Amino acid sequence: MAALHTLRMGLVLLGVLGVLQTRAQPQVSLQPNFQQDKFLGRWFTSGLASNSSWFREKKSALSMCVSVVAPTADGGLNLTSTFLRKEQCETRTLLLRPAGPRGCYSYTSPHWGSTHDVWVVTTDYDEFALLYTAGTKGLGRDFHMATLYSRTQTPRAEIKEKFSTFAKTQGFTEDTIVFLPQTDKCMEEHK
Repeated sequence: MAALHTLRMGLVLLGVLGVLQTRAQPQVSLQPNFQQDKFLGRWFTSGLASNSSWFREKKSALSMCVSVVAPTADGGLNLTSTFLRKEQCETRTLLLRPAGPRGCYSYTSPHWGSTHDVWVVTTDYDEFALLYTAGTKGLGRDFHMATLYSRTQTPRAEIKEKFSTFAKTQGFTEDTIVFLPQTDKCMEEHK
């Protein structure tokens, strides 16, 4: 009887661990017929929404950053972002590896060491792109972020509304959505 109880407990534990290790897939779609070559080039991070506690604490201090998207030999992307941090320009590069259909990528967080998935949800390539990122950080906490990229520092009101609507459909609330203020600092890095 004790062996049967131990077996059941073992199976329950394995089931729970399996559930914990399975990343939840968001309810997002990919840009139909995503054309990576048109997505390349300079983008401004104009809007963010995140469930991260760090984001909620720091969002009032954040400003727009510039990112350059370049192709890699394996079909992925290098995303190099330059931003203002503690009154200094800082640059970071993420390697986005192909992870499924076109427009779906993954990267390893340099800080947490965890894998995050990135989806290009929609883009017109010339004016804006909406991206969604999901993964875990730290002690298995789910991490979700929506990002608005714009080709200019002043996205149209309709684009900002499109981003807000998208973020809300992903469960973000008004207080977790921010449009980043423009800054002249660090913008010259990637012309």
